[in-house]
Amino acid sequence: MKTLHSFLMILLSVSLFSIPVQGQKKGNTIQPNIIIFYVDDLGWQDTEINNLDEPSPWETPNISKLAKEALNFTNGYSPAPTCAPSRCSLLTGLHPTKTGVTHVAGGKLPQALGRSSYITPFFPEGINPERFTIAEALKINGYKTGHVGKWHVGSLKHQKSTNQGFDFAHESRGAHQGPKHPGNRLTKFATHKKNDAYRLSDEKYPPFTKESPEGISYPYDDVTENALKFINESKSEPFFLYLAHWLVHAPIHTKNRELLQYYCDKLGIEFPKENIPIKTGGQTNPFYGSMVTTLDWSLGRVVDLLKKTDDPRNPGKKLYETTYIFFSSDNGGVEKAHGDIVTDNFPLDEGKKYAQEGGVRVPLLISGPNIPKGKTYDGLVNQLDFFPTILSLTNSKIPAKYSSDLDGLNISGVLHNNDEDIKNNKGEVREDLWWHFPHNQDRQMQSAIRRGDYKLYKNHVKGNYELYRLYKNGERADLEEKHDIAKSAPEIVKDLSTRLETYLKDYNAKYPYKDLSRVKDASEKAKATTIPTIVSDSFNKKSKKYTVKLEAGKSKVIEAYALVCYQNLNAKKKKNGKPRKIKGQYESLPVESSKDKLEFTLTVPNEATQYGIILIDENRFMVKSEFHETN
Repeated sequence: MKTLHSFLMILLSVSLFSIPVQGQKKGNTIQPNIIIFYVDDLGWQDTEINNLDEPSPWETPNISKLAKEALNFTNGYSPAPTCAPSRCSLLTGLHPTKTGVTHVAGGKLPQALGRSSYITPFFPEGINPERFTIAEALKINGYKTGHVGKWHVGSLKHQKSTNQGFDFAHESRGAHQGPKHPGNRLTKFATHKKNDAYRLSDEKYPPFTKESPEGISYPYDDVTENALKFINESKSEPFFLYLAHWLVHAPIHTKNRELLQYYCDKLGIEFPKENIPIKTGGQTNPFYGSMVTTLDWSLGRVVDLLKKTDDPRNPGKKLYETTYIFFSSDNGGVEKAHGDIVTDNFPLDEGKKYAQEGGVRVPLLISGPNIPKGKTYDGLVNQLDFFPTILSLTNSKIPAKYSSDLDGLNISGVLHNNDEDIKNNKGEVREDLWWHFPHNQDRQMQSAIRRGDYKLYKNHVKGNYELYRLYKNGERADLEEKHDIAKSAPEIVKDLSTRLETYLKDYNAKYPYKDLSRVKDASEKAKATTIPTIVSDSFNKKSKKYTVKLEAGKSKVIEAYALVCYQNLNAKKKKNGKPRKIKGQYESLPVESSKDKLEFTLTVPNEATQYGIILIDENRFMVKSEFHETN
């Protein structure tokens, strides 16, 4: 855990070990404000800014207005196809394979899911507290830092946002809070009653209808209101706001009856009479449309405050003129949830939890001082670029050991100088982006690389590659990823696969492993007879060493580590007045091995409540020791 002493040492070391970053031109705002407006599960086709083919029916006037005052990155990508890894990467500037967080709900014992015969690799529940976050970076450079909304990068005490560089935190769901049983999404709409926690606003906002020509009311939203509160209370200092919305994640519902009625009318469907899943295809779910427009309303409230509020640090200017806004989503749109057909990412293939374009290509806008208005940039950009770019925009300096480890690139040249290419510190032009997602069902266990017009996938279960040409000389070709051209383009497959394999090796990527109990293939069953067999395990109370011994003559162990839990697995906590069993969070620890790789030893930490050892053999079979409690 980062201690107060270590944090002070960082402060002292900045001037000694930091590297300079490109700042703004002379005469521009010094230490501009930074807002990252981060949406949950918003698809590339869910707004009006990237419409291809049939326009999206969801109305997003504030996002569209921001796009007219921003640079729109049409090839903007999230670091991962799911929430937690993207958020960890955005905050640390490190690729998911480097943070170790490659999926959501980590910290659990590895196991095969569904019908898969593969075990997904272990990954931690959240951010390693030793990681250096963008909030810490800006804080040591004089910024007031605030987080509002969804955290989801660790629930342990040392992983809390206020222990990761944020001065202010408010993390309730706000109006996104779903109705509790026996209520449902048709019985819990907000009202104008004074005692309603989600009381409808007196102010009116779009959309405008015949029934409401001056606009409609919106439910009170804690997330939006606390974002506005932070801005108002922090404006006398340079501030950084990480506004991570719970919208538009499931549950798919709205507290705004009038908005739901508006979308039912627009889609030409009856207002729902019973709470049953929406099964119509495409973008026809009025609940989801209401969520997207509510999100847009929230953005509008933030931008409106910036536009009408004077900047006390820059007389004569409004906060909007001195603030950079980064608008994006943590992954692509979720097409199905809890029985609902939520949205359709077409023409992009698949959606959340997939490495395909629909899972990782996201809306991405950046506005602020000296940024071209209403322009688009078609080069490859990743949210990993936010960290180094924000350092540049704010003239911030951090210790070299952190800046040299960042995986994104500074794109301020694109923002301010109309640069066509994005270059690293060596002057080398960015050529590709890559992803690693070894989780869920067999067909989802993939790594991918995008370079130019092409995108290549490595299927970890089948062991083959797929290649798609998304564009041809920059023009749309197979954006739907329907035509695998791997066999007809072997040279491109070789080039991209070599690049991808190099990334995977350099980043020590973890892969799916075979589950002995689920092996079906005859050749694999033959290999299974040679997997390592544990002949004994023992614990020395005096030395606190736990040792596992293997039978000789079996396949070689190529990877070994321990998993340790520090929580009482039988303990219970209360939620909503009811006791719930605490889910144990496991952490990975290294083990010592004998020269012949037949003996593996863990020194069990005093605080541990449970421990065990995981072994991976040369045929990718996973072997687990027994997991012992320390009673």
